[in-house]
Amino acid sequence: MLEVGTAAPEFCLPNQDEEEICLRDLTGKWIVLYFYPKDNTPGCTTEACEFTEALPQFDDLDAIILGVSPDSPKKHRNFIEKKELGITLLADEDKELCNKFGVWQLKKNYGKEYMGVVRSTFIIDPDGNIAAAWEKVRVKGHVEAVKEKLESLKN
Repeated sequence: MLEVGTAAPEFCLPNQDEEEICLRDLTGKWIVLYFYPKDNTPGCTTEACEFTEALPQFDDLDAIILGVSPDSPKKHRNFIEKKELGITLLADEDKELCNKFGVWQLKKNYGKEYMGVVRSTFIIDPDGNIAAAWEKVRVKGHVEAVKEKLESLKN
């Protein structure tokens, strides 16, 4: 997992509308980049809905919210429409960005081992550096914690 203070890795990924979103195009903005395992699953849905609900507060902080999972743009579009999400979701189908950020890891569930996304969130500052990081995120209260951290970083 990437450390606070290091430069965020460059990326260009398609969003839910097949538009390419690149880190270089977001220079000068605060970015909340959160990684989640899968669209339309309970924890991921709660997290996406809470980020959508808090969007006006993040807008006030001049921050962009980007969710990333290995799902396809088409699955993201379906998830956004089904749950009326207002955030942008990026498709990392080859898990390249997940690997760059160190969130594609061996996981265990009911005694089975498999590779998957460890729910993680990063705040990237306007200069492109990682200003804050959360690993193995518990959804409850997380969006509020990210917002509070962003507020403290901006002051």
